[in-house]
Amino acid sequence: MAVEKKFISEGVRKARVEKYLTKELKRAGFGGMDIARTPLGTQVTIFAEKPGIVIGKGGKLVHQLTQDLAQNYGVESPQIEVQQVQNPSFNAQIMAERLANALERGWYFRKAGSSIMRRVMDSGALGCEVVIAGKLTGARARTQKFTEGYIKHCGEPSNTIVEKGYAIAIKKLGVIGVQVKIVPADAKMPDHFAIIEQVKKPVPKPTVTVIGDTDTDEPALPDDNIPDEV
Repeated sequence: MAVEKKFISEGVRKARVEKYLTKELKRAGFGGMDIARTPLGTQVTIFAEKPGIVIGKGGKLVHQLTQDLAQNYGVESPQIEVQQVQNPSFNAQIMAERLANALERGWYFRKAGSSIMRRVMDSGALGCEVVIAGKLTGARARTQKFTEGYIKHCGEPSNTIVEKGYAIAIKKLGVIGVQVKIVPADAKMPDHFAIIEQVKKPVPKPTVTVIGDTDTDEPALPDDNIPDEV
């Protein structure tokens, strides 16, 4: 298999696994995943708001997830590790799922979008963007965007700094897509700089040492008026 095809197949497999986990772990507050190859197999790290639901009673659910990843998705020797999300307000996937649930429960889209954005910004985030697209109020689809703070849309910072989450709300009129972008509080922007004032060190004053009259054993110089001996 060529290198390009290998990368494409791995990307497709990761997207399928993430879609499967998002559907199965919706009640647990699924906040994303990470796949890494190890000498013993494939390490699958699941980030969730409620790790207990992911593990299940007696580890039943996590065992079923391991079997499905190995049999249905071709993951080689999967080893699932569950980690709890410390601050859900900074996890874009969790916020997107909450926004989609609020829309499905009948919340007005403006109220739901501004509420999620306000919660993220009150937690100390540098920026947040919420995009809701679909049949919001009528038969015609539209897009509504809520933005506050600082958000990167292009370049490397948009891939490394900005947290992105996507969810779907199913309603009677149709499907509504929800996208949330968050810049965490500890993100280091490439265009941020600080001016450091130079500390001037005090110039040391010269010290003068006074030498007093001291007795020396040096011989006296000859007098110029004394004639030389013949």
